[in-house]
Amino acid sequence: MSANKSNQILLLKRSKRGILRIVIGRTGIVFLLLFVQILALIRIFRFLEGLIPFTVGTLLIFTIIMVLYVINSEHNTSVKLSWITLIMLLPGFGGLLYIFIQTDIGHRTIKKRVKKIVKETQSEFSDQEDLMDRLKIENKGLYNLATYTGKSGGYPVYENSSTKYFPLGEDAFKEMLIQIEKAEKFIFMEYFIVDEGVMWGQILKILSDKVKQGVEVRFMYDGTNEFALLPHSYPDKLRKLGIQCKVFSPIRPFLSTHYNYRDHRKILVVDGEVAFTGGINLADEYINEIEVYGHWKDTVIMIKGQSVESFTIMFLQLWNTSEENRTYMMDSYGSKELAVKERGYVIPYGDSPLDNDKVGQMIYMDILNRAEDYVYIMTPYLILDGEMVTSLQFAARRGVDVKIILPHIADKKFVFAQSRSHYKELIDSGVKIYEYTPGFMHAKQFLSDDKKAVVGTVNLDYRSLYHHFECGLYMEGTSAISDIKLDFKNTLEISHRVSLDDIKNYNVFMTFTARIIKIFAPLL
Repeated sequence: MSANKSNQILLLKRSKRGILRIVIGRTGIVFLLLFVQILALIRIFRFLEGLIPFTVGTLLIFTIIMVLYVINSEHNTSVKLSWITLIMLLPGFGGLLYIFIQTDIGHRTIKKRVKKIVKETQSEFSDQEDLMDRLKIENKGLYNLATYTGKSGGYPVYENSSTKYFPLGEDAFKEMLIQIEKAEKFIFMEYFIVDEGVMWGQILKILSDKVKQGVEVRFMYDGTNEFALLPHSYPDKLRKLGIQCKVFSPIRPFLSTHYNYRDHRKILVVDGEVAFTGGINLADEYINEIEVYGHWKDTVIMIKGQSVESFTIMFLQLWNTSEENRTYMMDSYGSKELAVKERGYVIPYGDSPLDNDKVGQMIYMDILNRAEDYVYIMTPYLILDGEMVTSLQFAARRGVDVKIILPHIADKKFVFAQSRSHYKELIDSGVKIYEYTPGFMHAKQFLSDDKKAVVGTVNLDYRSLYHHFECGLYMEGTSAISDIKLDFKNTLEISHRVSLDDIKNYNVFMTFTARIIKIFAPLL
């Protein structure tokens, strides 16, 4: 898919890119930041030792108090177990670390601001009261789910939305270029990873041209790129092209829990008429322009219709977290109903780590708990809490055909080992596990009973379910569902079904290490 360099804009020399990408990679950056903060807490703890007589008795009393507090907290069982283990293994320090994390130093301000912004934007969503009244009679299950998403973030259900599914990143990329070229009013883009190359270079060239044509272009990416891929000055380079640019949670040298909460969403909105979301970021591996872990399997969904407004509002909500004078102007950025009727319903939704609603996990569990015939899943990771494990096991035990496709070539070996640590308990319950033989599975999607599907950014791991800003599209009865099923069938044919004998042959050291890490997975 190599393109002529005249169709690209590259702002960086290779030597200017983040050197830490070579050393530790993107996930390692988050862990590095957490490790640095833990070292700072150890220094504080040692300082306190000189002021307070931390005798064995004092530490014991403090540990007991913290354990009792955690037991009676609102955390789920897996998180409680992790914290209790850490507090008991590291008397004194473990408790102080828990207090530090729970006081939310560093993201209290953004937490209040996001909550206020969500409240401000409730009225921006179009009124779907008539549709909800019909669903209450005709489709009570969807009505109940839409009631939940409406209360959680204001995300309504829509009918008459066009959906188009792309089984590979390179397929989606072609359509993204076409839609961006059509822009007349505005282009909003929000992505977790950005790396200069063919993909981003071609997109950036079009964005630059569109700015010259008077199109408003806003672009936002996650702050970890400043360590791994892009220099701190990169937003200024984009602004010189006329592109409004923001970095979500840029890395700053101070002690904070905020670094653990990343913007993992992938959103493209053009003129309020079309929106994209799914697994792909803006880097060449996602379109198989380069090969890093074998063939890269990713998926994207495109929607048209009034439902696009939800992705527009999601984008503006996070964009406005750094704005004092917030304006939404949905009259300018709004979406219209399609002239041609489309079947089915959609719920575009977001998930925030700063509230008590785990929307992504709840939607996945709703699909599992209401499935009758099958649930087919694609996910790059399988690092689960007890609730999700139970939902998967229960679905399989009551006769639902549950199939999960994961990568065969790992991007992170210890994370992959953690995923594999769940294989046996799921296989024993009747869940069928497959690994994508050609390479790396990065898609994040559910499909059930020929009528329900989700395509989005939410992995089946703790970071996506608890620590990241995420988004997705829930579909019921839409035209794209048959294409999603066909793609799953085709992917299954080139994937290997994991057996219990396979599990016995896994690397002993990696398996043992994964079981230890598994205890603390909810905290990472």
